[in-house]
Amino acid sequence: MELSAFGTLLLVFMLTFLVTMWVRSKRQQSKFPPGPTPLPFLGNILQINFKNIVEEFVQFGSKYGPVSMAYLGHKKVVILNGYDVVREAFLENGEVFSDRPSLVIPEMVFKGHGVLFTNGERWKQMRRFSLSTLRNFGMGKRSLEERVQEEARCLGEEFQKRSGTFFDPTFFLSLTVSNVVCSVVFEDRYDYEDKDFLDMLALMKETFQIVSSPWAQIFDLAPNLFKHLPGPLDRLLKNFAKLRKFVMDKVEAHEETLDENCPRDYIDCFLIKMRLEKDKPITEFNYENLIYNLMHLFLAATETTSTSLRYALIILLKYPNITKKMQKEIDHIIGNSRCPSLEDRIRMPFTDAVIHEIQRFADIAPLGLPRATNQDTVLRGYHIPKGATVFPMLTSVLKDSKYFKDPKIFDPGHFLDEKGNMKKTEAFIPFSIGKRVCLGEGLARMEIFLFLTHLLQKFDLKCDKDHEDIDISPIPNTGSHAPRPYKMSVTLR
Repeated sequence: MELSAFGTLLLVFMLTFLVTMWVRSKRQQSKFPPGPTPLPFLGNILQINFKNIVEEFVQFGSKYGPVSMAYLGHKKVVILNGYDVVREAFLENGEVFSDRPSLVIPEMVFKGHGVLFTNGERWKQMRRFSLSTLRNFGMGKRSLEERVQEEARCLGEEFQKRSGTFFDPTFFLSLTVSNVVCSVVFEDRYDYEDKDFLDMLALMKETFQIVSSPWAQIFDLAPNLFKHLPGPLDRLLKNFAKLRKFVMDKVEAHEETLDENCPRDYIDCFLIKMRLEKDKPITEFNYENLIYNLMHLFLAATETTSTSLRYALIILLKYPNITKKMQKEIDHIIGNSRCPSLEDRIRMPFTDAVIHEIQRFADIAPLGLPRATNQDTVLRGYHIPKGATVFPMLTSVLKDSKYFKDPKIFDPGHFLDEKGNMKKTEAFIPFSIGKRVCLGEGLARMEIFLFLTHLLQKFDLKCDKDHEDIDISPIPNTGSHAPRPYKMSVTLR
């Protein structure tokens, strides 16, 4: 009888405790941004379609407003929809929203090193060094422009070899963009038939597909469960190990031939900085940060720019009248006797507007790279706790009807005034904004302009299907936007 009374008392205590915790949780939630009601322990995991997480988070904006919140297990995730609120967070409150969240896969792979997923002093030093070094080796300067022009000519030669046949341009665009990065960080460029180079690009492509898949989102929620299961994680770790060895071999080769008075590339500059700081008890200039900086530069610069170029070509195939108008402007301003240069862009408003519209419409990083708050803050009247993961929905910015008249329609007019001159639109932020804006924005913009104008200067483009039948919507059910597969042919103009 006493045991039964004790059991009843324990049950009442547990129920009281759970009700108290539920009431306290509801009070806390009332201060947070609105969102779907979370379940205990699981949060909103069962309510979110991870296969279509981009559309899910866009719908949060429609249902709950520009600032909303979801609970992924115990993690609080803030979703920002629309340019105005992204600007308010990342520019007006940029210091507070400047961290990266702790993500399981980057932690497993990069172990807290490099420029992309670190915070605090390490991130500040790595970013400052990387920006200054890239600028010194031509970011936005003539020397780097010449490297891109050389690679554009090589790309044109590869396309010309296949003139009159239909081919998938994906492989060649990845090679081309990677070679530009190689010239900056390794000093070298590779032949398009180089086996080691091709193997590395295949690894990078598979790696990017894995980390942008729904599996990666789900893995981050329950890593202890999924890390013991065979599948994508095994491939991911093996791929990163091979990429690390490729980069480490480059570093070791540079050490053997280093001339401190004449640095050749990013690696040399970092090695020199390491020697200068070797006697410091604490320094961020070490082999681990060098290796992972190189991997970050390579992965981010290659995949995003090559995807943008792939999207650009399928859009130009879809709209032959726009392509012809670009070619007419190219013929008038550049002619056919010289390679396009960056200086030409200011005199080519229609071409520039088309390229801007391609980047806006393609929207290849719809979620943006997540940020995190480094202190408690208030945004639009809502409490945002320290350490909250923040998704700036760049797709909602680039398709914000307040700034783009017909956001779901491809229209270069979004970037042209009534006189046909190029006009700037502040909501055009494909590289994000604020303290974490993409390191390689200047290089990517240069590459896209020079590669596309060179190809249109030299070739007429044709798809293997009628342009009315070309689907320019992205491949569905991914965390990034990539164009659907297609084949094209070129003929010399």
